[in-house]
Amino acid sequence: MVLVAATAAVTAAAIAAASGTMGATTARAASQPAAPRGTTSVSAALTPAELAQAAYDRMTPAQRIGQLFMVGGSVTGLGSATGSAISTYHVGNLMLTARTASGAAPVRAVTSGADRLTTSAATSGVPLFIATDQEGGYVQVLKGPGFSAMPTALTQGGWAGPTLTSQASAWGYQVFRAGVDVDLAPVLDTVPAALGAGNPPIGHYYREYGYTPAVVADKGYAFYRGMQFSGLAMTAKHFPGLGHVTANTDTTAGVRDTVTTRTSPDITPFRLAVSGGMPFLMVSSAIYTQIDASQPALFSSTVVTGMVRGDLGFNGIVITDDVGSARQVAGWSPGSRAVYFLAAGGDVVLTVDPTIIPSMIGVVTVRAAGDPALQAKINVAALRVLTVKATFGLLGGRLPTDGVFLRPTVRSLQRWLGVAQTGLLDQVSVRALQGRIGTTADGQWGAASMAAMQSYLGATRDGARTWNARTVALLQAYLNTQL
Repeated sequence: MVLVAATAAVTAAAIAAASGTMGATTARAASQPAAPRGTTSVSAALTPAELAQAAYDRMTPAQRIGQLFMVGGSVTGLGSATGSAISTYHVGNLMLTARTASGAAPVRAVTSGADRLTTSAATSGVPLFIATDQEGGYVQVLKGPGFSAMPTALTQGGWAGPTLTSQASAWGYQVFRAGVDVDLAPVLDTVPAALGAGNPPIGHYYREYGYTPAVVADKGYAFYRGMQFSGLAMTAKHFPGLGHVTANTDTTAGVRDTVTTRTSPDITPFRLAVSGGMPFLMVSSAIYTQIDASQPALFSSTVVTGMVRGDLGFNGIVITDDVGSARQVAGWSPGSRAVYFLAAGGDVVLTVDPTIIPSMIGVVTVRAAGDPALQAKINVAALRVLTVKATFGLLGGRLPTDGVFLRPTVRSLQRWLGVAQTGLLDQVSVRALQGRIGTTADGQWGAASMAAMQSYLGATRDGARTWNARTVALLQAYLNTQL
């Protein structure tokens, strides 16, 4: 069964406040050389709401549903199930899972390859939000050459705010230039000092910025400000907080918080993040007995609609914690997990297990077809996701990956490098490119520069002395993750 299009009932203007709420977060630092991703002479004349509406209007109902899912795929290679989720089931967002210590170049190859899956048949040509966990300490997916070793959040929280922001800015550019555009961080949970490492999901791994809501809010926001300078979309997690639980929702069922209330001080860090333009907010799967004792927070309309949308006034993307492998939600079928979250008012269902995507999307499709209220929520959520993508520049023009090194590709390359967009690969552009890819910046492009370019893109070296179609196509695919 397919959903009946309800374009007339859903307009970008209805959620245009999303772009207003997040305007501060999408403005890149003055020192950032590249223009916002996707900006072209055409798209620059359109608002994010208009770009989102245009993308929404051309999508099939199945493609709109696909925008409401984020599927896991290994950072070392996505795998067939993840690729099928994007190509066949129209999933519009990707989370890089596992760990890599091989550095940035192989990650660029993975993210560029993932972006190339977003064909007109798959996602109506709408790029993926590509996310990962890059918090620091024990939770740092991307390591190796090109990525700094990031200390734990608890260590970061001991730094002066300006120092943390400066360091986070450098980390953010490293992540963004690897083709990742969403960081599932910062952790804004407050773990009481008395509990500390006795809190399995946060305290045990030193993922908290401090032991009071005031410190967590201050240092978590300093981290966010630095990371977002690069163009990364950041994520406040895990609302309304996992600081008081004594079990980990990833590995244990029936996890409950008996302390947090709707007005607890622990909400303060999330409130500051939302007011500062945080575009993503992740909802916990714990049960909060003082708020809604009947179900996990991510299934609760009291939490998602009442607290997140109402109390905090959040108009960005509400995303689940993992509902693919987490033991906390194992008692619900995969399809029910997705339906209950979307019915509660959420936007993006995150599953690190790609094999359950067909079941999830199938159930959502059938249930929505017979439930006008759910269908309406799905349409609004899809448009909201597209609006945030537009705000972050993902709905602008894209380069064809045809391997032809003509003026449009050269101009895009120059825009990425922050030099004059002449369309001619002059010595200024060559030196800037050589500097970016880590080879001698002598303005002479030859075999050594080509080898460095191919290595930067995570490709095998083929001995080329000048631009060949293979390398140009790889470069075009990579630039589509950057501009």
